[in-house]
Amino acid sequence: MRVDVLTLFPEMFEGVFGSSILGKARDKGIVSLETVNFRDYANNKHNTVDDTPYGGGGGMVLKPEPIFAAVEDVSARANGERAAEGREPAKPRVILMCPQGEKFTQAKAKELSGEEHLIFICGHYEGYDERIRQYLVTDELSVGDYVLTGGELPAMVVIDAVVRLLPGVLGNELSAVTDSFSDGLLEYPHYTRPPEFREWKVPDVLLSGHHAEIGKWRRQQSLVRTLERRPDLLETAELTAKEREWLEREKARGGLPAPDSE
Repeated sequence: MRVDVLTLFPEMFEGVFGSSILGKARDKGIVSLETVNFRDYANNKHNTVDDTPYGGGGGMVLKPEPIFAAVEDVSARANGERAAEGREPAKPRVILMCPQGEKFTQAKAKELSGEEHLIFICGHYEGYDERIRQYLVTDELSVGDYVLTGGELPAMVVIDAVVRLLPGVLGNELSAVTDSFSDGLLEYPHYTRPPEFREWKVPDVLLSGHHAEIGKWRRQQSLVRTLERRPDLLETAELTAKEREWLEREKARGGLPAPDSE
């Protein structure tokens, strides 16, 4: 996968792209992570990328020219490299990080992990010229119902969530499969050594070596934890009829005994 980030602050990404899972993925050649300062594409002598909004109002608006030019150049260079390798050109997903965008989810991360080229646009100031939304981007994403100074931090979040799903990135391929939200539920509790710490014991089932029972316990705990902390997720989670019956009973009475999973 190739990931290009259009930003006025490329230095913000240096530590993130060079560390931890993202750094290892880049070192392995699984993903290319690059930043592009779109100020370099400004078409005026002062290299300005923003201007006052038509109709008045506070703040500054990002101009369309440098954004379009940067995306088109990055896309052309990527396809030039693909052609040199004897591969077909690819159309990138151009992602605008924006508070008005679609709320980012694990399902969206999985969808994007199947792409070959992602281009992220990180804005600042009051907003973007609307023509960027209408004629350039393929996706608008938000990481939550709040406003940040710019799109850099949200882009880092999305890139991390996407790249960790690429084959070969995680040491254990099952890690991503069992993450919270992967099946619509929150993840079950985890324990490790020692089996007893300050008189707090690891559940016996996890020490039993009985994989079927362990699987059943984990599913039960995911249901319990989701009901306690994020009951909204249960509306769309993939559940058996028996699990849904149990949930309805527990919602009615407010108790949380573990159900029998099928």
